Amino acid sequence: MEDNDGNVYINFDEYIRYGEPTQRERAEAWRVGIGLQAVDGLKTSEYLQETARKNIEGEITIDEARELIKSYYLSKSKREAEDDEMEEADRVSANIVKVLSQPTFAFNANGYISVHRRIFEGVFKHAGQLRTYDITKKEWVLRGNTVNYLNWEDLRRALEYDISQEMAFDHTQLSIEDFVRHICQFVSNLWQIHAFREGNTRATAVFTIQYLRSLGFSVDNDLFARHSWYFRNALVRANYSNYQQKIVRDTSFLEKFFRNLLMGENNELRNRYMLISSPEEWKDTPTSTEQAPDKLPDKLPDKLPDKFGTDNEYVLRIVGLLGKEKLSIKELLHRANLKDRESFVNLYVNPAIKEGFVCLLHPDKPRHPRQKYLLTVKGTLLFNELTKI
Repeated sequence: MEDNDGNVYINFDEYIRYGEPTQRERAEAWRVGIGLQAVDGLKTSEYLQETARKNIEGEITIDEARELIKSYYLSKSKREAEDDEMEEADRVSANIVKVLSQPTFAFNANGYISVHRRIFEGVFKHAGQLRTYDITKKEWVLRGNTVNYLNWEDLRRALEYDISQEMAFDHTQLSIEDFVRHICQFVSNLWQIHAFREGNTRATAVFTIQYLRSLGFSVDNDLFARHSWYFRNALVRANYSNYQQKIVRDTSFLEKFFRNLLMGENNELRNRYMLISSPEEWKDTPTSTEQAPDKLPDKLPDKLPDKFGTDNEYVLRIVGLLGKEKLSIKELLHRANLKDRESFVNLYVNPAIKEGFVCLLHPDKPRHPRQKYLLTVKGTLLFNELTKI
């Protein structure tokens, strides 16, 4: 297809909505790979778009696509001014598709370094190498100021510490809201290390997608593709403070991104909201963003994967009743079309809490007048599994 300027582009939505399963997977990976190039202001070529189409439709493998892109730039007798940046965008896009299409994932410092090496292979000579000097970067969202990145001598120790701490952390009993706050802090800290000379945001995004998938989340790759620059600016704001200007680290922008990603919300993601000392009319205004929960199938499965550890039909039902919402007992009874509060609590609520699928909005005050119930991370993963059926 062509846009108004005559540029060729792929209609990914067409493949994702109507294509075969393998086409959908490839289209989602390409959309992320291409979309993440906007982090550094890069654009892919028409040749890359056509090559991606061939791979999505199964005419060539991803390895053949990568070789075609490599040969295309090697064979160019005349280099245009924009060719170097376009070659980087093309080759990195294809490399990201290769990484996202493979089931293997190592959640450790070497795995993170490996992601950088694999997505920048053939592009940077220093792909997969930790930087050996300190850096600063002028940021638009900070009006030219820089985040204080970690000093280069401590890079590996910091990576190993942050990832090992996350590996040892049990998030299954957290509410999904608490998990979002937790994952924002982890990703923010990982990015602030800025382990590499270039490509830190793209490497962090791909590593984050892989990590969330490994936990069982169905990650909407489209969000990383369409809002990659927002993702980077949100990371910047989460790691910047200025005492004189009364600016503190602010993870709220990053939380909106991950709430959209993991909770199905529809928060407005605009870069101008993050600009420090912005005009009043540019500032964000809170809006109601929660979406209605997905509908569970009429018939629940006879057996779920062992990792969920339950076949209690009442537990499965309350997970479906809650979905992505926070509901009171009264609201849950209405949604279930039931009237006996005591039986509902004993049969549905208490077992779901005991098994770690549901938690209280106000856990320290069980009799809070505005008490509500919501899914834990474990419950959210179960809900996602049920809605796939």
